[in-house]
Amino acid sequence: MAFSLPDKPALEGLEAKWGERWERQGTYLFDRARALAADAQRDDLFSIDTPPPTASGSLHIGHVFSYTHMDLIARYQRMRGKNLFYPMGWDDNGLPTERRVQNYYGVRCDPSLPYDPDFTPPFEGGDNKSAKAADQVPVSRRNFIELCERLTIEDEKQFEALWRKLGLSVDWTQTYRTIGDHARTVAQRAFLRNLARGEAYQSDAPTLWDITFRTAVAQAELEDKEQQAAYHRVTFHKPDGQPIEIETTRPELLPACVALVAHPDDERYKPLFGTTVRTPIFDVEVPVVAHHLAQQDKGTGIAMICTFGDVTDVVWWRELDLPNRTILGKDGRVLPDAPDAITAEAGKVAYAELAGKTVFSAKARIVELLRESGDLIGDPRPTTHAVKFYEKGDKPLEIVSTRQWYIRNGAREEDLRDKLVERGREINFVPEFMRVRYENWVGGLTGDWLISRQRFFGVPIPVWYRLDEHGERADVIAPAEAQLPIDPSSDVPDGFDESQRGQPGGFEGDFDIMDTWATSSLTPQIAGGWESDPELFDAVFPYSLRSQGQDIIRTWLFSTVLRAQLEQDSVPWKNATISGFIVDPDRKKMSKSKGNVVTPAAMLDEHGSDAVRYWAASSRLGTDAAFDPQNPKQMKIGRRLAIKVLNAAKFVYSFPEAADGVDRATEPLDIDLLAELSRVVAAATRAFDEFEHTRALEVTEQFFWTFCDDYLELVKERAYGASGAEAQASAVTTLRTAIDVMLRLFAPFIPFATEEVWSWTHDGSVHTAEWPASATDAEATGLLGLVGQALIGIRGAKTNAKASQKTPVASATIAGPVLLQQAAVDLKSVGRIEELTFVESDEVSVTAIELADEVKAEEG
Repeated sequence: MAFSLPDKPALEGLEAKWGERWERQGTYLFDRARALAADAQRDDLFSIDTPPPTASGSLHIGHVFSYTHMDLIARYQRMRGKNLFYPMGWDDNGLPTERRVQNYYGVRCDPSLPYDPDFTPPFEGGDNKSAKAADQVPVSRRNFIELCERLTIEDEKQFEALWRKLGLSVDWTQTYRTIGDHARTVAQRAFLRNLARGEAYQSDAPTLWDITFRTAVAQAELEDKEQQAAYHRVTFHKPDGQPIEIETTRPELLPACVALVAHPDDERYKPLFGTTVRTPIFDVEVPVVAHHLAQQDKGTGIAMICTFGDVTDVVWWRELDLPNRTILGKDGRVLPDAPDAITAEAGKVAYAELAGKTVFSAKARIVELLRESGDLIGDPRPTTHAVKFYEKGDKPLEIVSTRQWYIRNGAREEDLRDKLVERGREINFVPEFMRVRYENWVGGLTGDWLISRQRFFGVPIPVWYRLDEHGERADVIAPAEAQLPIDPSSDVPDGFDESQRGQPGGFEGDFDIMDTWATSSLTPQIAGGWESDPELFDAVFPYSLRSQGQDIIRTWLFSTVLRAQLEQDSVPWKNATISGFIVDPDRKKMSKSKGNVVTPAAMLDEHGSDAVRYWAASSRLGTDAAFDPQNPKQMKIGRRLAIKVLNAAKFVYSFPEAADGVDRATEPLDIDLLAELSRVVAAATRAFDEFEHTRALEVTEQFFWTFCDDYLELVKERAYGASGAEAQASAVTTLRTAIDVMLRLFAPFIPFATEEVWSWTHDGSVHTAEWPASATDAEATGLLGLVGQALIGIRGAKTNAKASQKTPVASATIAGPVLLQQAAVDLKSVGRIEELTFVESDEVSVTAIELADEVKAEEG
C-alpha cells in the first residue's frame, strides 16, 4: 500500500471518515468463532455489561462522561489482544418513555378503550404542548404501546449516531432492546423461575404510591426533598377525660389513626402503655403502645400511628400488629367509605366532609374541625422536613394498600443478605470506597423488591389468574417457558379461550408490568444469550466489567448482583468501575430536574470528539467533575493535544526512513529517549490494568510534550543530516519509533486523531494494533532531562538580555554531570552555540553566556 502525508492535517471530518471505515471493516466486531473455539481461554475474552441508556428524550453530558470511561478500558483491552464482547442495549420501557410519548403525541393510555387501527395522534413532536392530561387524547393500550415503539426506535437511532460520533467502540451487531421479544423472554423466564422457587410472591401491603402516575414505587426509586409543613398540637382523650397531647404534620390522617406510640423508656408515658385513648372528632378507641423508634425529644414525645403517614408508620404497623385503616385512594384523595372503626354518628358526619378531597383540602378541613372541637392547641408551628418523592415525580408519595408482586432481596432473610454482601466482596470495585455504598444499601433494606408497576409500556407480569364461580381470583396460572414472551392482557392460557376472559370460572390476565429495573437487572443474561445461546453465555459470563454511574449502585448494580445470585449463584462480573457525577461550576450535580444539563451533541460539534473524550478521561473514576460550558478548559486542552499529535507526526514522518541496516538508535540522546519512553509504557500499562485511565493519560501526555518541546528541537538538525548519515539514521529511527509507540498509548483517549496518523504509515487500524510492550531494552539515563534543564537556562539568559531566541550564542559554559557532554552536538545545534564548555557538577546550570553581536548576559 502506498502511503502519503496530507498537506494540512486537521481534526475536522475525522469522526465521519473513520466511523464509516470502522463500520465497513468490522474493526470492533466480536469474534464469536475465536471465543467458542475448543482451545479458547477465558482470559482471552473481555466482556462488558454495558449500561443500556433510557431511550426517551436526549442523552446528557453525564452519559458522555461515564460511557467514555468504559470505552477507554475496552479499547485498551482490545489492544492487549483480548476478544471484546462489547454490546449496546436500549432501555426503552418504563415511565420515562410513557411520559415522553404522552407529551410528544398528545395522548394518554386508557386500557378500557378498543384498539383503533387507523388512529393518528394529534401531535408529532409536541414540544411539551400536551403535557396536561386534560389536553391529551385517550387511546387504547395497544395504540399507546405502538406509539411508544415508534418513538423509541427513532430516539435510538439518534442515540446510536451520537455514540458513534463519540467513538464508542461497541459491536453494533450485538444490540438489544429491553422491550424486544428476546429481552421480554429473558425477564419473564427469570420471573417464572423466581416464582417457582418462592422468590417471587404477591402480597397485600402498604405501598409507596405516586398519585400522579398512579403506580407503585420501589425503595430504590425514592428521593428525599425538603418540604414546608407545620406541626399541629392535637389532644387525644383518656377514659377519665384527661387530654394527651401529640404533635403531627398530617392531621388529615386522624381517621386512619390506629394507636399512640412512645419510647419504652419514657417515664412520662410508661403508665399509659397497655391503656387506650380516644381520637378527637372521630371518637375511636386506640391503644397506647411502646416502640424503640419513638423519639422522646420530638414534639411531645408521643406520636400517633396512622395507616399510613410515612414509612415509620409502616414499621410500627407491621411490628406491633396493628389494624389497617387506610383512607387514601390511588388518586391521592380520601376514600368515600369511612373505616369500620368510626361508629359514632358525629365521626361519620365529619368523615363525609373529607371524602373525595385531596390531601391538601382534607388537611384544611380537619384543622377547622379541630378548632371547632377545641382539640387544636394554639396555631400550627411552621417547619421543614424531608418528604419522600418518586425520583421522576413532582408530588409527595402516599402510602396506600395494594396487592403487588415482590422479589425477595435479603431485607427479611439474613442468609440471603449475607450472601449478597459476600458477593459484593468478590467484585473488584473501582474506586474501592464505592463498595461501602453497596454494602450500606444491602444492610439498609427495609422491604423486599416491589417489581410490579401499574403502567403500560414494559414487560408484562407473565401470569393469569383462575377465577372462581364468583368471578374472584382463585390461583395463579403460569405459562410454560416455551410460550414466552406473552402478554396476559391479550394472550390466553392453555385450557381456556378468549370468551372466558373475565368470566366466573374463567380467567383474568395480570395487567401490571415489571419495574424497568426488573429487566435491566438482567442485562448480562439478555446480552449474553442466557438459555437461548448457552455456548455464548458460558463464554462471556461472569462478565469482565460493569461500568456505570454512582447514582445507580442501589438500583442497577445491586439488582444485577441479586438476579445473578438467585439464578446463577454467581457474581455477574469481576470488576465494577464507578464514575462520579458531572457538576456545574457551583458544584451542583447536573440533572434534568435542576435545569442545568448540557446536551452533548453541540459540544461534540464545537470541540470535536477527541477533545470531549480527553475531558472525560481527565477525571478519575469515582470523582465528580465540574464542567463550565462557557469555559470548557479541558476540552480546549484536549483539542490542542489532538492537533499537536497530527502536526508532530507529520513532521516526524516527513523524514525518510533510515536505510537498511541503520535502523536503530545509536546516539546517547536517542537511546535515552526510548528508554524513558519504555518507562512511560510500563507506567501507562500498569495504570490501565488497575483501571486508572487518568494516570495512563497523564504519563503519556507529559512525555509527549517533552518530546515535542525539547527532543524534536534537539534532534531536528541531526535528522536533516547535519551530523552525518549514522547520526541522522539514529534520529529518524528514534523519532518514528517514539511516534509509533505514542500513537498506541494515546489511541484509547483520542481515537480519531491517532487512527488518522496511523493510516499515513501503516496498514490496518491502530485500535487493533498491539499495545506497546516497550520502546527499547536500554535503561533510561535521564540524559534528556539534563539537556532540557540546560536549554531552559540558555533560553532564560536570552530572555533576560531581551534578545530573540534565535540570537546566536558566541560561547557558553554549562555546569552538569559528565553525562551531559554526550549530547553536546544536539545541545549546540538547538541552542545556536558556537563554542561550548562543560564544567563537571552535580547540578545543571548555565554559568556564562556570551551572545553574538555584542549582546551579553550573565547568569549565576
